Amino acid sequence: MEKQYHVDFDDSHGALYAILPGDPGRVEKIAALLDNPRFFHQNREYTTWLGELSGKTVMVMSTGMGGPSTAIAVEELYKTGVRNFIRVGTCGAMALPVIGGDIVIATGAIRMEGTTKEYVPIEFPAVANLDITNALVEAAKKLGKKWHAGIVQCKDSFYGQHDPQRMPSGYELQDKWEAWKKAGCLASEMEGSTLFIVCQILGARAGCVLNVVWNQEREKAGMNNPNCHDTESAIQTAVEAVRILISRD
Repeated sequence: MEKQYHVDFDDSHGALYAILPGDPGRVEKIAALLDNPRFFHQNREYTTWLGELSGKTVMVMSTGMGGPSTAIAVEELYKTGVRNFIRVGTCGAMALPVIGGDIVIATGAIRMEGTTKEYVPIEFPAVANLDITNALVEAAKKLGKKWHAGIVQCKDSFYGQHDPQRMPSGYELQDKWEAWKKAGCLASEMEGSTLFIVCQILGARAGCVLNVVWNQEREKAGMNNPNCHDTESAIQTAVEAVRILISRD
């Protein structure tokens, strides 16, 4: 087949499973946990390594930040043969029990972003695949991680979240943030809903595991609020989940 326009490679990689961090700087770190890790390709925000787990080829590729580049990544990886996608990222918690250093396994996502509206009407839910979600939960338990499973919010504007009062539409941002909190949303991030919707439309499987950096609601409440930028727990959980999936597939 021809090389895909954005990722700039074809189906010669042979991977059915892909781990997708946003940050290109995390790709090699994740690939190091695989057998026989090796650089594969780099184009635009898409840095790609390959490795093996249980004798099967596994891809690790960065998606960049936000929905549009994530949608392109998933579309083109699917065309090259990938069928299972696990996002590994970071999030800011909003539920008070969720603190920095925990991991969040997203079972579904609030579609407060623009990309998925060009796939399916907003009434359609963004939901993770059950097989992958169960594998992530099993992996987190096996590895002894402190984890939470539930709904996350996905947005397009990082500074809309962190400085809403500056924005002309800040009234809407703040009111909806309070609504998400009251509804039990665990955390906020930027790519999960796009991954879930695009995979749903394509007929692929998707899951999402996130490292909690901090919790701005705990900060406001004067509660202990550790900061954690170490993504190792989420990465280890994703790799172990792929190993579980391979054993069952």
